[in-house]
Amino acid sequence: MQVHYDRDADLSRLRSHKIAILGFGSQGHAHALNLRDSGMDVCVGLRKDSPSWEKAAKQGLPVFETAEATRRADIVMMLVPDEMGSEIYAAEVAPQLTPGKYLAFGHGFNIHFKFIKPAAGVNVFMIAPKGPGHLVRSEYVKGRGVPCLLAVEQDPAGDTKQIGLAYGSAIGGGRAAIIETSFREETETDLFGEQSVLCGGLTELIRAGFETLVAAGYAPEMAYFECVHEVKLIVDLIYEGGIANMRYSISNTAEYGDMTRGKRVVGPASRQAMKELLADIQSGKFANEWIAEYRAGLPRFRALRKEAEQHPLEEVGRKLRSFMPWLASDRLVDKAKN
Repeated sequence: MQVHYDRDADLSRLRSHKIAILGFGSQGHAHALNLRDSGMDVCVGLRKDSPSWEKAAKQGLPVFETAEATRRADIVMMLVPDEMGSEIYAAEVAPQLTPGKYLAFGHGFNIHFKFIKPAAGVNVFMIAPKGPGHLVRSEYVKGRGVPCLLAVEQDPAGDTKQIGLAYGSAIGGGRAAIIETSFREETETDLFGEQSVLCGGLTELIRAGFETLVAAGYAPEMAYFECVHEVKLIVDLIYEGGIANMRYSISNTAEYGDMTRGKRVVGPASRQAMKELLADIQSGKFANEWIAEYRAGLPRFRALRKEAEQHPLEEVGRKLRSFMPWLASDRLVDKAKN
């Protein structure tokens, strides 16, 4: 595994280029602001009616429509939603990508599954921060950074790795680590992690625990504290020093229960389901299903989102969080700004 740091990056390679960030969501706002604060010539590309246009402009960033931002730039970073990427690329990006330009991505989805196929004369790389954009920005402001993954797909110029390394350093990744990988490895592991552990697995585990306690007659508030609120306390300990660090911190009773009961919850059936999820990702089945869902107007996605928002856990959580006003201070996510 090749790991790089700020000392390995030459930011002068980046300062000689104009950079366009397409999108101003979680990752887009972080990349644009971090690049600007690192002294880079950066603009933002959005559709004219985007609600993010005013947010970017208020941050002092030049904003242009997507095609114009692409035309002006030498390096174009696509940070639009995966499902929209191929349409935006075909209509507004590809016509402006002359040979020798650099096309960059924050996630390998569209390149790996070939929804986007750049021309042979275009340099293609990926810088994928291993954390949400709001953390990428907040860590940068604190003088720290979030580790990034670097991959190169096309390199006609012969310096795409160096450009990508400089880009990763400029958004703060070199303060932590910039790790070389491939578009395939980043994409497949990222999707698997999201579906089986970080999002899909974790949220269903939380909901199942909450529902089990409530169905057994325990107060919803108690169920929320035990199955939702305290998840952060445990995850913080794991984040800080691994599972062993978490087990060192908890009681012997909790540790014994952890080690003797955990495999009864995540047992052979769960592990088999994980293998099946991974197979769907590797074959492209999930990617094709998701793009088809988007092109159909997102009916299932919207129904599932509505169902999740109406879960009793959400209402209990809102009530309990109102008793803890400090949770609202210094938030990573401020919808009015990013």
